[in-house]
Amino acid sequence: MLASTIGHVADNDYLSARFKSAFAFLKRADLASLPLGRVDIDGDEVFANVQEYATVPAGEKLMEAHRRYYDVQFVVSGEEVMEYAPLEGLAAAQPFDEGSDFGLYLPPDRPSSIVLRAGDVAVLAPEDAHKPGCALAAPARVRKVVVKVRA
Repeated sequence: MLASTIGHVADNDYLSARFKSAFAFLKRADLASLPLGRVDIDGDEVFANVQEYATVPAGEKLMEAHRRYYDVQFVVSGEEVMEYAPLEGLAAAQPFDEGSDFGLYLPPDRPSSIVLRAGDVAVLAPEDAHKPGCALAAPARVRKVVVKVRA
């Protein structure tokens, strides 16, 4: 699933060589057994972060966004709700950290959301704020691989 506003549709080349590398990595059969942490795919151009966590109620989290990287979020096991909204117009909850390419933002009144289950992928562009790791009905364990693709 890719979701965007019509004003950003032409801004993103989801079929570039970097995205093809990301999608090929996510087809690996060993994603469930990879160690947690960073896995290099193509240096700082494309790399993966292997994560495990328990989901929490959406109200306990802020939106996040990145400037230098797309997020290709792939659920290996478990399920979660991900809220998302255009970044434009959202108030920063803290100063953007350029070093880690990470910012936190206050959520809009009416974000969109999607349920992601094992095998599902969502691609978030730099213009997208997102709130992954939200509980569907009750907290659940999630294993996820987030491939970072340089914008």
